[in-house]
Amino acid sequence: MIEMARRIDAATRMEPGAERDEALRDLIRRNWRMWTILQAALLDPESTVPNEIRENLLNLSNFIDKRSVECLSDADPKKLAVLININRQIGAGLMGNPSDDPAEAERLRAEASARLGTAQNATDAGPGPNDDQSGHQPASGTPSSNVATDTEA
Repeated sequence: MIEMARRIDAATRMEPGAERDEALRDLIRRNWRMWTILQAALLDPESTVPNEIRENLLNLSNFIDKRSVECLSDADPKKLAVLININRQIGAGLMGNPSDDPAEAERLRAEASARLGTAQNATDAGPGPNDDQSGHQPASGTPSSNVATDTEA
């Protein structure tokens, strides 16, 4: 996921034109395929992923599906930022690494929540039960549950 985020990000920095649009659409399709494979694995009755994490990742996958369709029709690099950052966050969580930039992660969670109509803002809600005094959740072994939880529809 992190590599896919890197590739999409690099393509968004290409000179605008037909070549960039083609590269972006190809990467959007590949990213969508990667998330579809994840969805299939999560829906497998023999999946050992805990139910809460599975539900959060499936909700996030549904968002990826919708955003991918939007981006395929209009490969605007600004619209791709959320896909890039979700891939980075989930990839880092799967690798057991905290976010590289907590402020960016918070901004992306708020943006994703607003886009999904949940209108949840982590700063307005205050620290959650697993948050430290700064309002940030500590890194855990779960696959970036921060992003998935905040984007539930």
